[in-house]
This record gives sequence, C-alpha cells and structure tokens, in this order.
Amino acid sequence: MGILSYIRQEIRVVRERDPAIKSNLEVFLYPSFKAILHYRVAHRLYLKRHYFLARWISQRTVRKTGIEIHPGAKIGKGLFIDHGSGVIIGETAELGDNVTLYQGVTLGGTGKEKGKRHPTLGDNVMVSAGAKVLGSFRIGENSKIGAGSVVLKEVPPDCTVVGVPGRIVKMGDQKIPRMDMDQVHLPDPVSNDIRELQADNIRLHKRIKQMEKQMRCMRTQDIEVLDKSSAEANRQNGRN
Repeated sequence: MGILSYIRQEIRVVRERDPAIKSNLEVFLYPSFKAILHYRVAHRLYLKRHYFLARWISQRTVRKTGIEIHPGAKIGKGLFIDHGSGVIIGETAELGDNVTLYQGVTLGGTGKEKGKRHPTLGDNVMVSAGAKVLGSFRIGENSKIGAGSVVLKEVPPDCTVVGVPGRIVKMGDQKIPRMDMDQVHLPDPVSNDIRELQADNIRLHKRIKQMEKQMRCMRTQDIEVLDKSSAEANRQNGRN
C-alpha cells in the first residue's frame, strides 16, 4: 500500500471510530496515525532483515507517541489506536483487519519462550483500555475485551471477555460491528456473583430470624410446661 492510499484509509478509519474528530487534517495530529505509519516503514525494513534500522525507527516512535509496535508484528488494514499512550504490540503479534485498541493495551508474551509468543487477534476485535492479552493464542473475530481485563487463554469468535483473569461471557451469535466502540456496557460476571451472594445472605438472614423465633416459642412452651409441673408437684406435697 502506498503512502497516499494509507493516508486515505487512515482518515476513513479515524472518522468512522472517533466522534471527536472535526476535520481530515486532524488525522495528522493523531499519535496512532504517526505510530502506524512508522510501523509500516519499519516492518518493510524488518522483512528485508534490516533489524537495527527497523528497531531504531520503532524506538523513536515510542518516544514521540507512547505507542510501541515491534516492527516484526503483522498488522492488517484498518487498525485504530484511540489515544494510544502505553500501547504495546509484541514481535510475533498478529492483528487482523479493523482492530481497535485503546490506551494501555498490551499484546505481550508470558516469558522467554521461543517462536510465536504473542497473541493473534481476528478481524473486528476491540481491546478496551488497560487490558492485557498475554500469550500465543487467538482472540476470535468480532470479540471484545473489557477494560482492565487480563486474558490468558483463547477466546472464541463473537464473545466478550471481562475480569482478572479474563472470563468469557457469551453474547449470542450476533456479530459485533467494527464501529461498535462501547467499552462500558459489557456483561460483568463478578458483579452478578456478588448480587447472587447478597441475595443468598438475605435469605439466610431471614431463615435464621425464623429459627430464632421458633426457638423462643419452644423455650416459652417448655417454661410453661415446667411451671405447670412444678405447681402440680407443690399441690401434691401440700395434700400429703
């Protein structure tokens, strides 16, 4: 893809997914625009085995934008990095088309393993702010990763992942369109578990109250029986 084609594509992508943009010229001010443009150049150098020069471009880009994309990563069309500060994409990461990343996202490895050690993201995947995807597994097409989640295992297509560690929450078979930028209204299984525990606690509290009431009634009845027995015994002793 030539530089003019890339610029036209990036303008279209940013205007689709960022409601804050007011003009095409603003695209040139976006850190993600600069970072991805420099990545495209560095990636070509990397493929030609000019590793030092590729990393030099990459590291200069990090200092200017706060976005670190290893030149060895494979990135499809339409990547959009919103704000972008703190975003890290590892050497063997692979991103499909129309992927969206927010600030603080890490697509990293889990150690010093060799070969493929970073995640693969399918088409139309959205990774929300602060999420970490660590390991050499796949995030299926049209999936969402919730803000602050830590994903350590494979995610099927058309799913949402939330929590630490990340847990899959099915969203039916409906595909998530690439323009869906909602990071907030995602299922929260932790909150659901807390609500269930609270409901169980209320039920147990009511049950204990009922048992206490029954025990008080039983004690009252036992006292009345004892009083009657004592009175009867006193009457018998009086007759004797």
